[in-house]
Amino acid sequence: MPVHTQGHTSSGDDIVSDPRSFFHLHLISDSTGETLMTVSRAALAQYENIQPIEHVYPLVRSDRQLDRVLTEIEAAPGIVLYTLVADEQIRRLERVCRDHGVPCVNILDPVFAVFQSYLKVQETRRVGGQHALDADYFRRIDALNYTMMHDDGQMPEGLDEADVVLIGISRTSKTPTSIYLANRGIKAANFPIVPEVPITPALFEVRRPLVVGLVASAERILQVRQNRLLSLNAIGQNERYVDRSAISEEISFMRRLCAERDWPVIDVTRRSIEETAAAIMSLMKERSHLRGISGE
Repeated sequence: MPVHTQGHTSSGDDIVSDPRSFFHLHLISDSTGETLMTVSRAALAQYENIQPIEHVYPLVRSDRQLDRVLTEIEAAPGIVLYTLVADEQIRRLERVCRDHGVPCVNILDPVFAVFQSYLKVQETRRVGGQHALDADYFRRIDALNYTMMHDDGQMPEGLDEADVVLIGISRTSKTPTSIYLANRGIKAANFPIVPEVPITPALFEVRRPLVVGLVASAERILQVRQNRLLSLNAIGQNERYVDRSAISEEISFMRRLCAERDWPVIDVTRRSIEETAAAIMSLMKERSHLRGISGE
């Protein structure tokens, strides 16, 4: 059962408006556990004031490993989510959970059922099948290598090999967005747009990649830059960097640059890295479709 806690003010009064509820969440996988963590966190995002105590068990493939997992479930009952493919392990896990009244769900079962019903074939039940060292895997590695070499304006001579080039002023999440795209197999380079620093001519010569401008509100960029300087213990050393008027000028310059070149712009103020990447991939798909129609 969830454990409810109550916040307190410094005077000892209860804060009735902000109760928190904690529960144990057991994530059991015979692979990396990434699928479980992604699904569980997507579900938890829909519940306010609920905080899981995560117990993550990756690479559970032997009886001994499962024994340890079952012991921890018995000691701290909660919700159990798993992605196991070995029938005997599944039976043991579900039996223990049933005996202790613990909810236990194979999160892929509903998906398998739909696929099997539609495709009329049985799944192969391969452990870690999504992590196979196939062509797609090496394509992602190649994209990641390219992205790291072309981060923050490095190696502009290889810019036309990119799938997408991200440009933006400082603190618009260019690097983390590029790395996220690389993990999807997309070669992403990124270039900083810095006041009074000439833009490399290579950026204006690219033909293959899609160039996308990233912007954010002046307030958001100011906040992130101040936090950055604070973390570096450099407050007061670069006043223009955290001057709101100067930041507004940088944003205006970025928007004019993209408008002149007909480059799409994405406002990342209220977007997560994942949402920004999804918008970029949508733009890439649309561009590919238009090029296909025009015969380019």
